[in-house]
Amino acid sequence: NMGDSHDGNSKLEPANATAKLTLPDKITPKKPVPLAIDVKDKEGRPIANFDTFQEKLMHLIVVSDDFQSFNHIHPTYKGNGRFEVQADFLHSGNYTLFSDYKVAGKAEQVSVLKAQVPGKSPAASEIDLATTKTLGDTKANLKLSQPTIKAGQEVHLIFNLQDAANNQPLKDLKPYLGERGHLVILKQSSPLTEADYIHAHALKNTPAGEIHFITSFPQAGKYKMWGQFNRNGKIITADFWVDVQ
Repeated sequence: NMGDSHDGNSKLEPANATAKLTLPDKITPKKPVPLAIDVKDKEGRPIANFDTFQEKLMHLIVVSDDFQSFNHIHPTYKGNGRFEVQADFLHSGNYTLFSDYKVAGKAEQVSVLKAQVPGKSPAASEIDLATTKTLGDTKANLKLSQPTIKAGQEVHLIFNLQDAANNQPLKDLKPYLGERGHLVILKQSSPLTEADYIHAHALKNTPAGEIHFITSFPQAGKYKMWGQFNRNGKIITADFWVDVQ
């Protein structure tokens, strides 16, 4: 399995779990907020046992609905189905939280949770289809295996990471969560649903400074991708838009 979507473990039966998010009554932008996520079975009983995947029991993607703010965090399991974590909401507006977890012995599951941060949302940003971006001392280039991405077709996405000072391929990349990199892809849509979320896994043994992912985009539209890599202990998040025909 190339890990082309989050349901790569489809040989396992679905858990059919539900997740409930508990937030404080007052959320202030840029101030850490305690979140609790309770995972229960169909009958509403807490689920006690989870399997680790990519080194964690839960991956939580917190994204503003305008895609200007993105965070990938790892809640701590407190037992009896409860996960807790501190999250930062960078600005006012609506947020979607994709809670990605694996009930013991079942297929990986994504639950979609919503949060609202009071106040005026920032102005919409332009969709920038540039394929090169400088992030501090790292330059990221995105290469696609075909010039036009078509819905439903398998595509190779190559993140080429260089030192911004000399354009040399990075030699100091380390594994991140046990892999060469992670890629979260979201389709621009309203409201955001589980169908809009893709979590792709990096291929092994690719050239220095190059991280390859294979995936497919289920429908035509605009998608934003956040590639995450570990450069000597510092997580780099390289975000790019793609237009799928």
